[in-house]
Amino acid sequence: MTEKPKLSIGLIGSGFMGKAHVFGFATAQKVFDLPMEIELHTLADITDAAAARAAHDFGFAHATSNWREMLDNPEIDVIDITAPNALHKEMAMAAIAAGKHVYCEKPLAPSALDAAEMAEAAEQAGLKTQVGFNYLCNPMMRLAKEMIEAGELGEIRSYRGLHAEDYMANAKDPFTFRHDPAGGGALADLGSHALATAEYLLGPIREVIGDCVTAISQRPDGKGGQKAIKVDDIGRAFLRFANGASGSIEGNWIATGRKMQHDFEVHGSKGGLVFTGERLNELHFYSVEDAPGRRGFRKIEAAPDHPPYGNFCVAPGHQIGFNDLKAIEVAGYVNAIARQGKEPFSFRDGLRIQTLVEQIQKSSATNAWISV
Repeated sequence: MTEKPKLSIGLIGSGFMGKAHVFGFATAQKVFDLPMEIELHTLADITDAAAARAAHDFGFAHATSNWREMLDNPEIDVIDITAPNALHKEMAMAAIAAGKHVYCEKPLAPSALDAAEMAEAAEQAGLKTQVGFNYLCNPMMRLAKEMIEAGELGEIRSYRGLHAEDYMANAKDPFTFRHDPAGGGALADLGSHALATAEYLLGPIREVIGDCVTAISQRPDGKGGQKAIKVDDIGRAFLRFANGASGSIEGNWIATGRKMQHDFEVHGSKGGLVFTGERLNELHFYSVEDAPGRRGFRKIEAAPDHPPYGNFCVAPGHQIGFNDLKAIEVAGYVNAIARQGKEPFSFRDGLRIQTLVEQIQKSSATNAWISV
């Protein structure tokens, strides 16, 4: 048996998304026949103690409180960034300059201008990039795209997309990095997922008009005072697609009671599709070709017939989860680094989403339709 080349990972950050990335690396190597062997090399966190503790828990060989140390290490191939949004550009540009591939959580950068600089630097260096949009890796999402492209819904007429959670619903919760005007706000944080899904399913968005709302105007600053909030709690937009369809999206982080509502509806002349992230192993399909008296949305359950579900479970309806979607994302990225496929969602794709976010924000301020 031929020994596979190693792909060594340097991870920055060990919070929620850092942990999800580790699960993705670990699972991908078990369920896919990857062209490279993933090695968890070094974990960087804010202090030596935090880094050492996380490295031990996650299985990294080394730890550091200085992420720049990883850039000079020839053993590390990929810098994986799960740090706060405002730090993404500095870290990614330094990693690219050091010749490292870069895996970065979304939003890619505080601005489209920054994202463009990052994408161009990586492309000029011939490096592979990945932005964390793992919801697009759901087998049910792929099935929906295949059904739309095969014409099973007929002419696509309308679309509704939503990503809603409630982790910012309590006005007494303190100001966080997500409230930083540099890359912050519900539209950038959650609406970006809704936008990515909309274009994945229906193709390019041609025009937008936005409405960005700040519902909680100030939050505790952690020092006994209050800090003004300048970013949106809810970001909405009406959309016009290049294919002639129209629709809407919403990103909302104060949706009380919602934990993971990544939903879409697609309506065509021959049928419709409904999906909710709260039941991510199901897709519901309505067909006008069903006999009268027999029409209704039918449930399609995830199964080995929907690749790569079968890599995780041989039994239909037994379900895969959020971290499994990360594993699918990781597998695609490793294949791209090995030059066996295209990046699942490159920095260039991340730039596209940041451009849409900024155009929606701009249209909200001007109350006018804007071409993308």
